[in-house]
Amino acid sequence: MFDKLKNLFGKTETTVPEPASAPVKKTAKKPAKTPKEIATENDEPYVSIVNVDLDPDNIGNGAFELDWNDKFIVKLVKAGYQLKAGEDENVIVDRWFQDVCRNVVQENFEQWEANQPADTRPRNMDRKDLGDGRSEVS
Repeated sequence: MFDKLKNLFGKTETTVPEPASAPVKKTAKKPAKTPKEIATENDEPYVSIVNVDLDPDNIGNGAFELDWNDKFIVKLVKAGYQLKAGEDENVIVDRWFQDVCRNVVQENFEQWEANQPADTRPRNMDRKDLGDGRSEVS
């Protein structure tokens, strides 16, 4: 039976190769560039969410950790975000991120409001003073 297996699988002995005469040098691979490094090299703005921390007791509370390059700060300043004396770039990025969050909430509210039945939507009421304590409401 061993002969049959030997014929099926060929050589059954294992050999250990001789050690090389000279030690093999391992070359260290350069780590891949991060998206931030690539954007910075290409003179492009970069911003990214690095981490999100949520309060385990109140999931609605949390914090975002952002990373950015100098070109992103320049873009914010060109877009009208200003730094006041004594403020650092963290403040300008925080203002921008608050605006982004505010816009998301506003857009979601407007969509929700548009999806409400017409008879339940709040209506704008105009009042016109007619004088003598009278007014017209439309």
